[in-house]
Amino acid sequence: MCAKSGGTNVFKDFLKYVSFNILGQCAYSCYTLADTFFVSSSLGTNGLAALNLAFPVFCFLNGTGLMIGMGGGIRYSVLRSCGHRDRANRVFTNAVYILACFAAAYTLAGLFFSGQIVRILGADETIFQMTNTYLRVMLMFSPAFLLNNLLQCFVRNDGAPSLSMAAMITGSLSNVALDYIFIFPMGMGILGAILATGMAPLISMAVLSVYFIKRKNQFHLVRCAPKGKRTAGILLNGIPSLVTEASSGIVMVVFNFIILGLLGNVGVAAYGVVAAISLVAVAIYTGLSQGIQPIISSCYGKGRRGEIQLVLKYAAVTMLVLSGIIYGVLLFGASPIVLMFNSERDGLLQQIAVIGLKLYFTACPLMGGNIVLSTYFSATEHPGPAQAISLLRGFFILIPTAFLFSMLFGMVGVWCAFPFTELVTVILGMLLYAAESKRN
Repeated sequence: MCAKSGGTNVFKDFLKYVSFNILGQCAYSCYTLADTFFVSSSLGTNGLAALNLAFPVFCFLNGTGLMIGMGGGIRYSVLRSCGHRDRANRVFTNAVYILACFAAAYTLAGLFFSGQIVRILGADETIFQMTNTYLRVMLMFSPAFLLNNLLQCFVRNDGAPSLSMAAMITGSLSNVALDYIFIFPMGMGILGAILATGMAPLISMAVLSVYFIKRKNQFHLVRCAPKGKRTAGILLNGIPSLVTEASSGIVMVVFNFIILGLLGNVGVAAYGVVAAISLVAVAIYTGLSQGIQPIISSCYGKGRRGEIQLVLKYAAVTMLVLSGIIYGVLLFGASPIVLMFNSERDGLLQQIAVIGLKLYFTACPLMGGNIVLSTYFSATEHPGPAQAISLLRGFFILIPTAFLFSMLFGMVGVWCAFPFTELVTVILGMLLYAAESKRN
């Protein structure tokens, strides 16, 4: 994978992996937009609020799958590039053991504790039943979500990014089609929305199955017991991916709590629009970071430091261009974008969400920089700095800032807490990168 002849081949690898992964992640984010659009059109403000309260759990679920897949994929790629195929297969097998444990935990939570979780998330009697339905069915599909993430990460690190992209796109487009069929012609409401979302990873894995049927996969299950050290290595490398996804859920939980106190369900519904679009932006940057990860890990395993620096330069330029496009679209198209999700033409919802889009997404280049930096540290097996970046932006800076800014500035403070957090984190991240580069 890593070039032997300098920057030209590295650039070709970068274009191939990054373009496939960004396209795949953009399609994957259609999960969110399709659910948000169809639920808002069918069930109005209450449906949108219910969806927004339940969705943070999906962020944790998706983050868990990425933690196992990315953490295992990074270690697999490094070992494979060094020629240690048996050890690489043991990593894959250990990742499957970890996945089985998490899948069981999520499924049991859906069966026995969904109501309690919905109460904790803040649902009132008006939207309790819709929120509980969405959450319970989502958790019942957790084995499919987790396994799909694991297989996509390993297939990508096995040298087949185009197939990983095709699987994501197929699953996502099927989700959009099924969303429409289940919600409108079949009249299934919010149950139809989550059934469509739950079936998408099954369809995605059906596409990936071609890779295994044709025996192209170089990773296999082998006879070995799970080991603590191997498990810890997978989880440590994957935690930044979990935190990146889970931070979206944490942001939603914290913001929902604050906004419920400020503006009630209408405010939560307005934030639901902003959050849905935010997840698309995160998906684009995640696609960029997942694209560079196999290249960086392979180069790291072969000791090619100069080529890693080239990949980072390409990633930085790409991130800035994407950020300019994203923010330009949202700045000048905020009103019609919000109107797409405001089926009841609620004036207060429209006003809150339009202002939110313009303020919240000033964080775009900062968010992109943090995600790329975190992935770089993980891909080179430096989990400490990667975890620091992820935890700072997802928890330790964001949560107190959100509460403080909301008390001082109301809704404007809520929107500005996110870009402020990303700014502080990217400064600290650059200092960590400078220190690591100096050591090398």
